[in-house]
Amino acid sequence: MLGRLDDLPLKNIQIIPFNLDHAVKTGEFAKIIFTENKLAQEKLSPRAIIPNDSKLFAQADLDKSITHFVTSDTRSKNTLEALKKGLHPKFDIIDISTPYNLTFGILDLE
Repeated sequence: MLGRLDDLPLKNIQIIPFNLDHAVKTGEFAKIIFTENKLAQEKLSPRAIIPNDSKLFAQADLDKSITHFVTSDTRSKNTLEALKKGLHPKFDIIDISTPYNLTFGILDLE
């Protein structure tokens, strides 16, 4: 059972603190995402609820060592596509439901 923090496989994961530069970039990203997605605009009133994708994407975009965002969430992929219409994020998404050999162009010789 996964119940304690030390049970999580965090040895290969780095937690990045959310700082002021991330917040500024999140605002830029959210503005574009909300402009492209009419349903998301409803979340702006009465108090803006910024989707987690905007925050995570901002951190990924500002960290020069991050080249890919790994997810199986279709909404995240759609959000990135909307974002690419207004900006040029410095990372791409890897879909974990796609086999690695297709993702990386490796021949499956088995």
